[in-house]
Amino acid sequence: MRIVIALGGNALLRRGEDMTAENQRKNIQIAVSALAPIAEQNELVISHGNGPQVGLLSLQSAAYKEVEEYPLDILGAQTQGMIGYMIEQELGNILPIEVPITSILTMVEVDPDDPAFNNPTKPIGPVYNKEEAEALKNDKGWEIKKDGEYWRRVVASPIPHRIFELRPIHWLLEKNTVVICAGGGGIPTIYNKEGNLEGVEVVIDKDRASSLLAFELEADVLIMATDTDGVYLNWGTEAEKRISNTTPEEIRKYEFDAGSMGPKVEAACSFIERSGQRAVIGSLTDIEGMVNGTAGTQFMLK
Repeated sequence: MRIVIALGGNALLRRGEDMTAENQRKNIQIAVSALAPIAEQNELVISHGNGPQVGLLSLQSAAYKEVEEYPLDILGAQTQGMIGYMIEQELGNILPIEVPITSILTMVEVDPDDPAFNNPTKPIGPVYNKEEAEALKNDKGWEIKKDGEYWRRVVASPIPHRIFELRPIHWLLEKNTVVICAGGGGIPTIYNKEGNLEGVEVVIDKDRASSLLAFELEADVLIMATDTDGVYLNWGTEAEKRISNTTPEEIRKYEFDAGSMGPKVEAACSFIERSGQRAVIGSLTDIEGMVNGTAGTQFMLK
């Protein structure tokens, strides 16, 4: 099977955890131990989130006053290299040495007229308490929204339309390479009025980008690994209930938070409606079960 697995940002850095290289590597070691058995039996493409990492780089860039802050597209490219390097290295420490693994910088086109530019929803960077968040909002002019019990900076998250590196990704898969790509939803780009490609100051949702990637690669399964074991109704209440199996028609009867589970649900629905294949949302620790159809929330047409 050809499988696309999108690693959530919390699979790389847990909520409230210090954003050190050591902590990220420890979490990636846990992640790749779940991914390695899948890679040995299937064609595997790995995408990943970058919200905490791109937010940290943004803060570091802002703290260096001698030069202008780097834009989010440049920081996104940096995180693709940083996270891809660690996944590639740690996965290579588990898989047989003859299994090729590579990371590829991936640009993704968005529409400059996307209404998302006027409604920031994508969380990036560390979590803050309310007082810290309000101070940063006033000091830096950020958009701040609630994320669970914490607060985070949010930026625009337009819909991805095209992945530019699809041909080399196909070529690598034909050579049985494990490919790490579309990190952080891809490096966000637009065509300007002169027809030239340039970066744009947004973050693309990695699940939407992974859905597009899985469709374009004709994947058999799209898996979105997060820090919960599936999609829940009435999350955080005494009436919460996990959905085991669903269809786009059924799950669209409910509303999910645009800053967390909403994009995952829509990405799953989009993939299976376009491909006729299967999508799963669940915990990184249940990867094998999600592939086999016994864990997570399984999305199918019927």
